[in-house]
Amino acid sequence: MRVERALGALLLVGLASGCTSSNPEEKPSFTDPSVAPSVRASAPAWTEPAAYSYALAFGCDESAPFGRYQVTVSGGAVTKSERVGGSALPSASAAVDLGPVTGQEGEEIEVPTLGQLTEMARTATEDGAEVNTTLDTADGHPVKVTINVTDTPDGAQCWTISDYRTS
Repeated sequence: MRVERALGALLLVGLASGCTSSNPEEKPSFTDPSVAPSVRASAPAWTEPAAYSYALAFGCDESAPFGRYQVTVSGGAVTKSERVGGSALPSASAAVDLGPVTGQEGEEIEVPTLGQLTEMARTATEDGAEVNTTLDTADGHPVKVTINVTDTPDGAQCWTISDYRTS
């Protein structure tokens, strides 16, 4: 009888505190920093592999991103980041302006590993930014991350991942 009362009390506490079941197809609001930055409840948990490669498009206009990169990661660090779809530019660590002054469209970025990108999304969510992360339903790696720390839609930064391959 005591066990039944205890379970009944726990059930009432859960209901009173707003515990509800969620629809896995429903997208959570990312203005609430307590919500995880994943929009796909059906994607498995992803663990960053020791070695992998991927293509990255940086910019929210997928037809004309700021930059496209082919990335190789090993041991949790970017070992190779090559800009694709344009002429070679100085490295991102060079002390030069890599924007339109060089005659190139777009900008160079320090290309993150997918683990770093996932961590950026988590941290931005905790800091109250609007974050939207789309995960691959087969293995859970991120395929698109959008972070907006401003109050305007054009303040978002977007990273789109394709051609993901583990080594």
